[in-house]
Amino acid sequence: MQFSASSSLAASSGLPGFATANALTSLPTGQKLANVNNPQEAVREFLNRMTCRQEEVEDFLDATKPNWAKFDPELGYTLRDNILKDGMDGSRTIFRFEKSGERKMVNYADRPCRINTYGNSFTMCQQANDGETWQECLAAHFGEPIRNFGIGGYGVYQAYRRMLREEEGPQAAPYVILNILGIDDHLRSVDTWRWLRYADRFRKSPGHLFEFLGPWEYVRLNLDTGRLIEKENEFKTPESLRQLADPEFVYEHFKDDLVVKLLVAESNGSAADREGLEALAKAMNVKGDLSSPEATAATAHAVHLQYGLRATTLILEQVQASARAKNKKLMILLSYGAGEMMQACQGLPRPDQALIDFLNEKEILFADSLTKHVQDFKAFNVTPPQYADRYYIGHYKPQGYHFFAFAIKDALVDWLEPRPITYREGSETIPPVV
Repeated sequence: MQFSASSSLAASSGLPGFATANALTSLPTGQKLANVNNPQEAVREFLNRMTCRQEEVEDFLDATKPNWAKFDPELGYTLRDNILKDGMDGSRTIFRFEKSGERKMVNYADRPCRINTYGNSFTMCQQANDGETWQECLAAHFGEPIRNFGIGGYGVYQAYRRMLREEEGPQAAPYVILNILGIDDHLRSVDTWRWLRYADRFRKSPGHLFEFLGPWEYVRLNLDTGRLIEKENEFKTPESLRQLADPEFVYEHFKDDLVVKLLVAESNGSAADREGLEALAKAMNVKGDLSSPEATAATAHAVHLQYGLRATTLILEQVQASARAKNKKLMILLSYGAGEMMQACQGLPRPDQALIDFLNEKEILFADSLTKHVQDFKAFNVTPPQYADRYYIGHYKPQGYHFFAFAIKDALVDWLEPRPITYREGSETIPPVV
């Protein structure tokens, strides 16, 4: 699959076919500017700072320690039962998981399940209790259960790999949903080790040890063929994970990693590999600007995003093919964080328009919660931040997950065959009262 400058995969900008560097200027959260201008030295400084500490690895591997996640040799991690102080109004949230891996089913759990959902923290429903997820809202409304295989932190590719695993087992379902979160899910798919993008932010949390996460399966693009390269997790044992506390090992192993080089360039444009960045910008149809350190950093960020978005389109082609081969019905759900939602309410262009174009072009069924939020926002006389406070506390609060459930409800009702019993003509047991 070849991509030309006029491809729909190039982000919308003032110049047809190109993503402009200054269209996406936000840099990775928590990463400080490097103090060196030599690319190799900047990479070493970056990796030394991100190298994990021995206690971070050991706490992650120790099943007796308080931890959000547990080690998984393929996907890096899955989750375990917890009570976290991250809920609305200072409350705690209760997370429980079935033995088969999905989040605890509450409504109609004794009935056959025909819908499995996969994705990220907005799929798992972080910051809400077991019975407050959007899946449970819909299960209660539809009169049938919905499984929740979401894992906080997963990108599109990791969620897809989880889908492949579960759909080969006894919990397989005829209807599968893949939920994509904003922009970051696209970047996660190409992360060799997501810790490298978020360690600085995680370490600012007093209880950060419970948030350590190891490497996982990820993807790269073959720029010559336009095809997807699927990469296995190289750290499949506890012993291999412990190597990530060795700064020299981390440097030697990750110094040539594509995302590492982009992250260094994003945090310090003066330390960018200019020749490599220019070539990658051309391949990604990004109109780069290397005229200053700031412009170079913005170019690296735009290239990073385009690389992730293009990877997502190729992943979704595989998801679509897999669903068809197994005679499953597929739907993509699009979720968004508060920042992306507020930008849309301000009338700013969406940064994932290329994904919308792709889904329409490939006739992949999807439900877009961003347009629903914009429509809902117009019903209030409030500012975008005030509107966001109704639904978000970082992730959605329970009211936000309820909003999301009913924002996608009609799409699911029309998708399911037969319709849910609560929308099925003739399902009533007594004559309707007019």
